[in-house]
Amino acid sequence: MLAETICSAVSAAGLGIAAVTAYRRRFLAAARITAYALVPVGLVMTGVVEWLTGIVFNPTVWIGFGLLGLAWLILVSTRAVERRSLGGAGKPAKSTKAGPSPETVAPAASKPSLGAAPPQAPADDFSDIEAILKKHGI
Repeated sequence: MLAETICSAVSAAGLGIAAVTAYRRRFLAAARITAYALVPVGLVMTGVVEWLTGIVFNPTVWIGFGLLGLAWLILVSTRAVERRSLGGAGKPAKSTKAGPSPETVAPAASKPSLGAAPPQAPADDFSDIEAILKKHGI
């Protein structure tokens, strides 16, 4: 009974605000406010408010929600334990790219295309930089 009265008061206040908004010639905003103001009365008339108050104030319902939460917690924890106990054995192994095998390369291919070692960098690769720095006195 109290919830229905509160919903009716909220709707009446919303309709009053919509009337003031329409008086100021903001008709789209007034129509939107009217639509929102009619929702609480519609919920009361359809019985949704009575149904919600019956759920909220019923301790059996809260015990049921608690049991559902406990069941969910048990299911999640058992899945986590099961995954941990498998140790990744249930997952497929990741393939590593080791480069092309000799069977995948054409028989007449040259040695660099077979994945030979990269060319060696010169040992004196910083000599040019050292010369420039000495030229500028650094």
